[in-house]
Order: sequence, then C-alpha cells, then structure tokens
Amino acid sequence: MPLSEHEQRLLEQIERALYAEDPKFASTVRGGRLRKPTRRRRLQGVALFVAGLVLLVVGVAVPQLWLASSFPVLSVVGFLMMLGGAVLAITSVGNSGQAAKPKGGEPDKNRFTGRMEERFRRRFEQE
Repeated sequence: MPLSEHEQRLLEQIERALYAEDPKFASTVRGGRLRKPTRRRRLQGVALFVAGLVLLVVGVAVPQLWLASSFPVLSVVGFLMMLGGAVLAITSVGNSGQAAKPKGGEPDKNRFTGRMEERFRRRFEQE
C-alpha cells in the first residue's frame, strides 16, 4: 500500500534528521540494500563457475592429483570455485548506496512488482 503525501513528508523529515544526527549510521543502513548484479559481474561468476566445474571433473578423473591417494584436492578447490562463482553471479556487493528507485515515488510500470501493485490498487479502488 503506498504512503499518503503526509506520510511521505514525515518519512523524509525523519530521514533528514537521521542523516543530520548520525551520518555514519545512516550511510551504513542505506548501503545495506540488495541490488541486482551487473552483467559483467554475472559473466565473471559464470566463468568462475565453469572453471571450477572443469577443476572438479579433472580432479576426480585424474587420481595422480589426489593427496595421499585418498583426497581429491583439485576437486575440492574446483567445488569452492563453483560456489564462489555462483555467489558472485547472484549477489551484488558494494556501498554505492544508490538502489534503483523510480523517480517521483511512482512504481515502475514496466517491472513485475509495479504491475502487481497497480493491479492491487485497482482492485481496492473498485470496491
């Protein structure tokens, strides 16, 4: 449910007061939002995942690379690379603090959540 104009003004006043009172805390909270990873970051994650997969398969297939004839070291490294690549491709880390927000407080009508919000609003306006 969207906020009324009065509630939005109150929220903005509270935000400004928080920034003025404790800017370090405000920047920490603001930087904690989840953001969509960039295309470059996704490609890097996929490349790391594929390299890890290759190491995993090679480590299992070549017993000469095993440690003490019982522990596939290269496979473990490959698995860790796959895990790191997946995390890199899925998440976004950074403190830019600027999540993509639609301008003017209006929902972005092209996005799924914006369309769903608009449908929800229309249903309750009809009643």
